[in-house]
Amino acid sequence: MRILAIESSCDETAAAIVRDGKEVLSNIIATQIPVHQIYGGVVPEIASRCHLQNIAPTVEQALQQANMTFDDVDAIAVTAGPGLVGALLVGVSYAKALAYALQKPLIGVHHWQGHLCALQLEHDIEYPYLALVASGSHSGIVEVLSDNDFRLLGASLDDAAGEAFDKISRALGLGYPGGPAIQKAALLGDAAKISFPIAKTHDTYDFSFSGLKSAVLNHINQRRMRGEELTEQDKYDLAASAQEAICTALAEKTLLAAQTKGYSVIGVVGGVAANQLLRQKLADNKNGIRVIYPSPIFCTDNAAMIGAAAYNYYQRGEFADMSLNADPRKPIYFV
Repeated sequence: MRILAIESSCDETAAAIVRDGKEVLSNIIATQIPVHQIYGGVVPEIASRCHLQNIAPTVEQALQQANMTFDDVDAIAVTAGPGLVGALLVGVSYAKALAYALQKPLIGVHHWQGHLCALQLEHDIEYPYLALVASGSHSGIVEVLSDNDFRLLGASLDDAAGEAFDKISRALGLGYPGGPAIQKAALLGDAAKISFPIAKTHDTYDFSFSGLKSAVLNHINQRRMRGEELTEQDKYDLAASAQEAICTALAEKTLLAAQTKGYSVIGVVGGVAANQLLRQKLADNKNGIRVIYPSPIFCTDNAAMIGAAAYNYYQRGEFADMSLNADPRKPIYFV
């Protein structure tokens, strides 16, 4: 079963060929990072235009890398949501046209399920397990009961973790994307220099990062009001302190959920899963909980994870028709 998968939910135009849900025959990503760096974050309208320019050549490269033609493909899969609506529409429209022209089955994939299925590309997954989904636009703790059975335990009430990294990085002038920029700066900083707040979310597994973002901005503004310009070392210390607060919140809530619910395995997915401090905090748990991750290339948005998820859809006979539409707030199936 060879699935051509397309991902365009945010600022990466990606295409991949995945065989039987595990074997990646090709994985092409056309990044938009250089385009958005001058703005300090993703500009939705520009992202959509870039997807329009990139999608056909990206799919062609995926086919060439896999030494295949469209005739060799068994199904077409695409991220249908959640994400930026304009960006999603480019991928969905292209996939629908392709499926119609080739008379191939069409599969609309939930972006979260794609991230979760990135694990199955490199690990033999045993259900149930607990997952932390942490990326630029999503942060949540999910009980994964099967490949189509999920229970959301908690999610961000405002900014996602990756979004907080991006906004704090922009405020410090460290660049975009914020996660890698802050992680690099934090290596030169003192995380104990400033104690930033970790939001209390009323004994739930939810997160909140908007208060931390505001605390960083307030600290910077108060310094400037006193006529104090931030030195490079100040920026490193702020980056380290902010990273400490974000990763502590993610790790503590996730480990608490695993302990309370009795899980021995945690899967961590999404772009923030590549953060080394988060990995260290999760690995240092005292309960022998095993923590697994995808490789870095499968942590950030990619189409291989969409192809892996689509294989599960195909096995269940869950296909879309030509009414498939982009859904920026697409809900995942929760029990």
